[in-house]
Amino acid sequence: MQSFSRQICQRLKVGLQVFRRYSGNNTSADTINKGNSSNKLLKQIEARILATGPITVADYMKEVLTNPSAGYYMSKDVFGEKGDFITSPEISQMFGELIAIWLINEWTKCGKPTPFQIVELGPGRGTLMSDVLRVFSKFKMAESDFSVSLVEVSPYLSQIQEKCLCKTQNEKISELPIDSHHYKESKSLYGSPVRWYNHISDLPRTFTLFLAHEFFDALPIHKLVKVNQGWREVLIDLNREDSTLRYVLSRERTPASLYCRENEVRKDLEISPQSSVMIQVMASRIHQDGGIGLVIDYGHEGDKTDTFRGFKNHKLHDPLVEPGTADLTADVDFSALKWAATHPRSVEDWKANLTFGTVDQKDFLTRMGINMRLEKLLASCRNEKLANDLKSAHRMLTDPMEMGSKFKFLALYPAVMEKILLKYPPPGFS
Repeated sequence: MQSFSRQICQRLKVGLQVFRRYSGNNTSADTINKGNSSNKLLKQIEARILATGPITVADYMKEVLTNPSAGYYMSKDVFGEKGDFITSPEISQMFGELIAIWLINEWTKCGKPTPFQIVELGPGRGTLMSDVLRVFSKFKMAESDFSVSLVEVSPYLSQIQEKCLCKTQNEKISELPIDSHHYKESKSLYGSPVRWYNHISDLPRTFTLFLAHEFFDALPIHKLVKVNQGWREVLIDLNREDSTLRYVLSRERTPASLYCRENEVRKDLEISPQSSVMIQVMASRIHQDGGIGLVIDYGHEGDKTDTFRGFKNHKLHDPLVEPGTADLTADVDFSALKWAATHPRSVEDWKANLTFGTVDQKDFLTRMGINMRLEKLLASCRNEKLANDLKSAHRMLTDPMEMGSKFKFLALYPAVMEKILLKYPPPGFS
């Protein structure tokens, strides 16, 4: 029974304050240490602004999160109680187990094609993939011809993922072929190959089960405001008086305004061209090579406006204060993702994907049987504290006031599966 607890007791100490991350509340925390001269990344951003002028929020996010020397994700473990936020797979294995069952069911629906790969974009600590692979092994999936492909830009997190997923750590990265598209490889605890890639475009061309959990919320966004003269972009500038960062409006239209739809009624927008490109690469692979995509994130259907925020130590944090020390995020616009997945450009050789969702996390997990899974675990649990922890984890994942309604699920399928899906709709979505 210990294998199902995964030290839930320690994780749940974080409490409900963790879930403020998903509340959509954009109220800034107290702006402390604004003049911190020791912040290396802040100095780089200051120098860039002084040299070239104000930068976009998208450029700022990219620099803060993935700067090679001082980026937030690049050199530390930011997950869990000791980090800045906690994710669903870290709360309970029930989450990953049900995702795995869904993937196996849909792979079977496609005729069990081999070879195939399961791809996770932004795998975090590797916890979700670990749970998925364990369930795959129970269904004898390890005997199938499949591999694990992880898209991860952080060298530090890739090491944590390797410790979680693999038998031994591979220290011979330099021995990979020069023309290799991946930068690291090893074998999972169950024998399947595990490879790490910098970008989705580097992945092998084969049938793919795509999994993106809390990935799109960290991709850069542009913030736009509609004024009397039209759309203007929110930029980040340097306050020369005290060397702090501040928001300003562009004087003219910027290229980001090209992404605004003509019928847009909102006056404030957050758009993510990188998210659109990423989902279109996924959709094109699904059409051309075969596959299925499952996107899980906190977000909306094109109705929210100002959601850009920072998180540090499980609390809201001013995004412009001490860059590199806090997570930066924005709610995912699922309506934009669905539009991108169903509108290939005329020069591209792929057809619109079929999309299902979004549905709330509570509905997806309930339809997939999380209540029955909880009952089974409780029936074999003789530890009262562990039983209470399992109940608390279930509540956190499904309660609408916590994660249950904040997170959304979106599925992508190739157009050729339309008739099959009419007869056998995706589980969890209806």
